[in-house]
Amino acid sequence: MRGDLVAGVTVALVLIPQSMAYAQLAGLPPYYGLYAAFLPPMVAALFGSSRQLATGPVAVVSLLTAAALEPIAASGGTGYVAYAIMLSLIVGIFQLSLGLLRLGVVVSFLSHPVIIGFTNAAAIIIASSQLDRIFGVRVASAAYHYETVWSTIVAAMSQTHWPTLAMAIGASTIMVTLKRVNPRLPSVLIAVAVTTALSWAIQFERIQRASPAQIDSVAVHEVVRDELALRSELPELNETVLSAERLFRATEKQFGVDDSRTLSAQHSWDTLRLKRDRRVRSVKADIEELKRSRFEYVPGHGDQPGRFYLRGHLPQGSQPDGRLWRIRAVEGAELVMNGGGNVVGTVPKGLPSVQLPQFDLGVILQLISAAVAISLLGFMEAISIAKAMATTTRQRLDANQELIGQGIGNILGSLTQSYPTSGSFSRSAVNISAGAVTGFSSVVTSIVVVATLIWLTPLLYHLPQATLAAVIIMAAAGLINIRAVRHAWLANPHDGIVAIVSFVLTLAFAPHLDKGILIGAGLALVLYLYRTMAPRVAVLARHPDGTLRDAESFGLRTCANISMIRFDGSLYFANTSYFEDKIMERVSLKPELRYVIVVGDGINQVDATGEQMLSQLAERLQGSGIEILFTGLKKQVLEVFHRTGLHDKLGEERFYRTEDSALEHVWQKLGGGHEIDCPLNIVCPVKPSD
Repeated sequence: MRGDLVAGVTVALVLIPQSMAYAQLAGLPPYYGLYAAFLPPMVAALFGSSRQLATGPVAVVSLLTAAALEPIAASGGTGYVAYAIMLSLIVGIFQLSLGLLRLGVVVSFLSHPVIIGFTNAAAIIIASSQLDRIFGVRVASAAYHYETVWSTIVAAMSQTHWPTLAMAIGASTIMVTLKRVNPRLPSVLIAVAVTTALSWAIQFERIQRASPAQIDSVAVHEVVRDELALRSELPELNETVLSAERLFRATEKQFGVDDSRTLSAQHSWDTLRLKRDRRVRSVKADIEELKRSRFEYVPGHGDQPGRFYLRGHLPQGSQPDGRLWRIRAVEGAELVMNGGGNVVGTVPKGLPSVQLPQFDLGVILQLISAAVAISLLGFMEAISIAKAMATTTRQRLDANQELIGQGIGNILGSLTQSYPTSGSFSRSAVNISAGAVTGFSSVVTSIVVVATLIWLTPLLYHLPQATLAAVIIMAAAGLINIRAVRHAWLANPHDGIVAIVSFVLTLAFAPHLDKGILIGAGLALVLYLYRTMAPRVAVLARHPDGTLRDAESFGLRTCANISMIRFDGSLYFANTSYFEDKIMERVSLKPELRYVIVVGDGINQVDATGEQMLSQLAERLQGSGIEILFTGLKKQVLEVFHRTGLHDKLGEERFYRTEDSALEHVWQKLGGGHEIDCPLNIVCPVKPSD
């Protein structure tokens, strides 16, 4: 109990700042990370099989969440948040279903090289996605991540907010130093505490409200005017669209889908809806463009208010305050100007409300593929961590039960405004090293998060977003593992190719991360099939030590009347032609050949195509005066031959348990006058091997 208490509090000290950073990575307000750290850790621990697995927001799942939602909603907006919560529910239902149906084995379809390549690419994407917050610049998101990164670098060359960059460097320095001095110290929490206190002390955030008249920019005046006009027009536009939809539904119900009147009503509805959406997008795009502008502020005197001028357009003789200001938000007829760095801001006090996620069938269908990817990758991360810890604790793990735990955690989390979560390697390591024995440690962690939400949220207001970006980059650095790619290549060049291709394509297609995973998984499957299409086929001969070995590898002499061939692989539709070609190749090279002995201890399975080929091959060889024998066939292979009648067709005398008994039969048939000096005319003293 004491170990669980200490571990639970220790993990919470890491989880609280990390969860806020990962929520920022997911495109959500940072406090949604605390919501995700509230219920899922406790629920997953109670229903899962691992006693020390620490569940909550993690980097890769947060990145996948952002990648799934950014194409359909504005990052951080109300719709975006609602869809993130709905995504958690979809992921949870999928994971729970896999667990209940005992389908945890499905994760095996994502090979280790695919995960290696994807994780390394994801680490680079995660780190580079925080560059705008590190440099304090704002750029528009491009179609591909590498384009956004390039735009960020270009903007940083001329618009870097130096206090923001200094804050990020300071936080990184604290975390790196403390990890080297004493890894047991909560370096992330200390970095957050120090930079938050510093932010408060120096007034890192500098907010000022201004009227459009104080902004010396025609563009600003036009955008504010358009935004105000949109606010007044939007209720009427929404009502017009809603009326058109009602008319369409009524017409469809009365006259059917294909009636011209229904099609006309649908066209009117679509036109009005698109017109409204285009108007909203246009105003929002103009506001976002303005937010990338930089202003200089000249303080007012007496009753005269100060004025903001576009950078480089100050009137001669003006005395600016030395800060670069930018538009943070447009609120009605006022602009919120920010002359400092970005901070977390107001965090709602208290626990999140319990409510059902928003349901939108169209969006659900769009999110299905992303939900599957998050479910599988999140679970693979969780179960791999749990297995690593189980080797130390000698705990028995149930992959399906872990799926159930993760699924219920995401489902119940969605009811308390959580986005998708998974097991965390770093926090699980902290949990077990701090003395966690049971899942109660995760309950303690959740209790500490609850206390933070109820009493400590005001302290988080001044937390710099640059600090959270630094936390994310530090976490992403820990995901990079180049040695694993090299190890995959050394194990099998095909695996190395899969890892590299998955890495490159994930980077190239970002933010469409599912494409890199799917292509990598597809390539892994193709290369596996390619390998099984041409398995190793060895012609065996007698080695001087008396064993049967590969004649080509050891330079051994073979017999003219007998060819002993070993096939190392299952015999199925993709490689039956290859097997047949190898047999016939031996036949063509040995004009005096009388017997082909297939050493079948390497054949694990035979499908219908393989069985049919063997039947036809036996007939072809028999027509050429050659008899085919089988040795060492496994039980499941012999059962196929019995069920299909091939065993009866060929006869009992064609099947032998060992190579020796097959050779004895052959020499009895051949008689003493055939190839007396054949190397195989010796009883094999030991089991055949390479």
